[in-house]
Amino acid sequence: MLEQVLKHGYITASEIIIRTYKRIEQSPSDMQPSVSDLKDTFELLVKNQFLMRSLYTESAERRSAEKPDFTVPDLNLTAITKRLEGVDSDAGDSKIYWTVNFDRINQDLRDEIIVSAMRKRLDENAAELMRQLLFLMYLRTASWAHTSNPIPFTEIRDAIKKVNYPLLAQHLDQYLRLIEEDTSQFLKRVGDSGGGQYSVNMKEAFTQLAWTTLDNIVMERFGSKAARIFRLVRDRKYIEQEQIQQLAMIPAKEAKHLTYTLLQENYLQMQEIKKAGVSAAPIKTFFLFHIDLNLVIRMEVEHCYHALYNTMQRREYEISSNKRMIDKQLRMQTLTSNLKEHGATEEQLAEIADMMTPSEKQQLEKVQNTIKKLGMTELQIDDTLFLLMMYLRYH
Repeated sequence: MLEQVLKHGYITASEIIIRTYKRIEQSPSDMQPSVSDLKDTFELLVKNQFLMRSLYTESAERRSAEKPDFTVPDLNLTAITKRLEGVDSDAGDSKIYWTVNFDRINQDLRDEIIVSAMRKRLDENAAELMRQLLFLMYLRTASWAHTSNPIPFTEIRDAIKKVNYPLLAQHLDQYLRLIEEDTSQFLKRVGDSGGGQYSVNMKEAFTQLAWTTLDNIVMERFGSKAARIFRLVRDRKYIEQEQIQQLAMIPAKEAKHLTYTLLQENYLQMQEIKKAGVSAAPIKTFFLFHIDLNLVIRMEVEHCYHALYNTMQRREYEISSNKRMIDKQLRMQTLTSNLKEHGATEEQLAEIADMMTPSEKQQLEKVQNTIKKLGMTELQIDDTLFLLMMYLRYH
């Protein structure tokens, strides 16, 4: 259903149900849902605010002022069934269009990043606790607020009792303390009444996640020693070249080379400070290295866009340059499946399989692996890009 709305931009509810029904009908799956089931699924998407009414008005000012509308019209299921049979009929929603609520989807993806990060840092129980804290956050705080309003311990305990995590329920105090004391700073204790009150700090969480992402990027591009220098500058905020050489425990020449490489690539910035001495003495100049996080993040966002473009172009090139071979395999698959339906012998099927030479099969497998790898790369770049964009949204 979501795919249909994304394809069309905006579409009526009855049209979504009809197109989804036809799509499932054509798929090899044995399950064929009824129109009533699809209506319930559509209502569930609207109830969870993944779809909303499309607010098309002539005045842009009026459109922006209007609040999202999630009221489902009363659909005529008999009319939808008739339209599936080819009979023109009014389902009762001819001028009510629906569109994807991207804000809600971004919110879900953002929450998943936080939960996943907590799973990697601690364990599955901590991840579930973080998920429940986010649910409780929505009950009292705006979705995109930088920090949540205080959440009482009693409410957290009640929410955990409802989920099947016995170890988490047993050691809830310890898990809360672990998350609170963790360097990720996702959670902060803001009061002691009623067993304690906690606040989820979204802004700080994405700052820490952005720093970790940059650490990994520097590590991959310039090596572990460069990453050590990057972390050192981050911790000290402002630091001189001599101090970097002393504290990073890297030979002076190598430390200098890596520092200036990071400076040249814009991962580090340099600030000049002049210190006046005695009136007769010359002015002494200090050069301090520091990191402008916003600048580095925006640079990495550009890198992500370039990488995405290159990946997509390369995939298109692989597909177009091997189109003849891909089409040949597709024709063979169609022919094989048609013959199987008509009860073809093993010899006939083997004959079709031999239409492609061993070298062609080897080449095709190589191409398919490359296309698959490029697809995976695209998704990974997307993940990084989304995280960095979330950081910028909070700053």
